[in-house]
Amino acid sequence: MRPMTIFARTCLSTALLCAAVPTHADVKSGVDAWETGQYQTAVATWRPLAIAGDPDAQFNLGQAYKLGRGVPADLVQAEIWFRRAADQGHLQAEDNLGLVLFTAGQRAAAMRYIIRAAARGEPRAQYVLGTAHFNGDLADRDMALAYALTKRASDAGLAVASARLAQLDQLVSLDERQRGLALLPDLEKSEQRTRLAAATDAMPQPSQPAASRALPAAGRVMPGTRYAVPPIVAAVPKSAPVPAADNWRAQLGAFSTEARARALWAALTKQHPAVRAAKPHLVKAAAITRLQAGNFTARSDAEAFCSKVKSASQPCVVLAK
Repeated sequence: MRPMTIFARTCLSTALLCAAVPTHADVKSGVDAWETGQYQTAVATWRPLAIAGDPDAQFNLGQAYKLGRGVPADLVQAEIWFRRAADQGHLQAEDNLGLVLFTAGQRAAAMRYIIRAAARGEPRAQYVLGTAHFNGDLADRDMALAYALTKRASDAGLAVASARLAQLDQLVSLDERQRGLALLPDLEKSEQRTRLAAATDAMPQPSQPAASRALPAAGRVMPGTRYAVPPIVAAVPKSAPVPAADNWRAQLGAFSTEARARALWAALTKQHPAVRAAKPHLVKAAAITRLQAGNFTARSDAEAFCSKVKSASQPCVVLAK
């Protein structure tokens, strides 16, 4: 097992590639090249090291294939390199492997990685696992746990989880939501214990040579450090939607072109959080496109939506579906 160190670098906000002080100077030079936009140089630097078995180079190469920078985007290659790094104990490679598998439709195979990542507090994995518990798909149906996991992911800053949480506020009963909130302290403590156990398991043994112990590894954590998570919202699988009861909708207008309806929705999402949390529907009838927001389970939900959006210049009419 590779030794562990704290992060010496933050995740790149644009490239979304995580790396710390690398295991080898060439890995570092690859990271330096990546940070200046020299993606092909970075990939060329990491590839021989990855082939030789360096887990940090393997993780970085997987990121390059996933993002399509320096190489054509290729999720199959990304999976290969993430898996090789994960097999050596690289936790962030394991996180990304689960999400790549899920996105590729290998959902059952992905879940064992997603469950472990969620247990460590990885927000994207918590979002996916929370959705699975809501749907009762690949996980036991559990409304309280689904709400708690989605809340944890939202609190970590995952925007898609925040939007989903707004939906769950409408779809999950008050009692289940309260039970979910009551789970949060224990979830947080469990995440801390799990991260500590993962860190302790990967720490070097006294019998290891000093040179080996000194080698840092990207994507790891030490006890007491914050678990750094790359905010790759685009990597969150979109194939596990929450099934909403579409009984009521709020109509926002009728237009002669679909483009005008889409433009209004885009404008309203910038102005109103309620619109961002709702689902748009473009309902066509002859030459007219009606813009409607959903999915509301009760009339009162649609009325509450309209009360937030309606103005002198913006109509909002509640409709039974």
